[in-house]
Amino acid sequence: MPQPGKETGIGRDSASPIATIGVLSLGLLLPVGAGPLTDRAVALLTSSVEGQTKTITLVRNGQAEPVRTRAATVSELLTEQNIRRTSEDALDVDPSSPVADGETIAYRAPVSVTLVVDGVTQTIQTSAETVGDVLEHARVAFDSHDRLSPAAPASIVAEDTIRINHVNSWVEQVRRAVPVPVEHRLSFDLAIGRVKIVQKGAPGQRLISYRVTRQSNRSQAPRQTVIASRITQKPRPRVIAAGVGEYGAFAKFAQAGFDRTVRLAQAAMSMVATAYTANCYGCSGTTAMGQRAGHGIVAVDPRVIPLGSRLYIPGYGQAVAGDTGGAIHGNRVDLGFNSDADAMQFGRRSVTVYVLHP
Repeated sequence: MPQPGKETGIGRDSASPIATIGVLSLGLLLPVGAGPLTDRAVALLTSSVEGQTKTITLVRNGQAEPVRTRAATVSELLTEQNIRRTSEDALDVDPSSPVADGETIAYRAPVSVTLVVDGVTQTIQTSAETVGDVLEHARVAFDSHDRLSPAAPASIVAEDTIRINHVNSWVEQVRRAVPVPVEHRLSFDLAIGRVKIVQKGAPGQRLISYRVTRQSNRSQAPRQTVIASRITQKPRPRVIAAGVGEYGAFAKFAQAGFDRTVRLAQAAMSMVATAYTANCYGCSGTTAMGQRAGHGIVAVDPRVIPLGSRLYIPGYGQAVAGDTGGAIHGNRVDLGFNSDADAMQFGRRSVTVYVLHP
């Protein structure tokens, strides 16, 4: 039986007189002012003081225990503890590294684990600590979409069974912002050239559902296919009022008696405008409404601007939606001109089209 107050372990329980003499010799050999010693140096000096006896913490298979040892290297320590290493075990230090007093050394022996991947069973030896580590060491790819049991952070014990079924298709939902639409309005209350923000506006929100698919071997990036899309929150438009410019053009409306009856379109439309003349290639000279093509007759997409609508286009003037065209679709207009020179000079540009309702 060991005497009370003494630790049990490998090696002697106390330093010998010879070791004490060794300490005095070391003290004489150290120069004055040599500077502070590193922790490792202190540990090694302490080891020599104790006659090569060191106290370390050995964490074996997750269980920590203090060990007294005279082993010079980690490999010798494992031999002292009757630990025979294999290629599957885990050791957190180099086996050939020296043992320092006070350090902690972790060792984990391999255990037998059953791994079932997509229905295929195999038994492996592993020293991994968690389910996720086992799959990583076995080079089994997985992510949050796969069905895994137990969960990746779960600890591993002998005879555990890990099951994983890879999922290669699923549905994801993503919320996207809907841009704030901008409405332009003409205002007779504002001076020419003045602009006023009537409403600030706010973005909306759209919910998009994707079908995500990927290959079983994960060799390529997943592919997304939109299967549904709906607006969950409508955007509030930003409304900008502008003082009526080009007064002369609008004065004609006033002279015709429209100044009090013209109701401006609630929203102006940004469009791409081109130019044409009555004698252009392939043109008959007569519009879809039976009018003579020329300045003031604009070709439109009837699904966007109804035929017969009165229009006002800054830089062009007042007009009537009186024609259609094979290439005029969506937010496109074709402005009529009286001469090829005027049409060429106008070219192609972005315009704002105001639809005026009498």
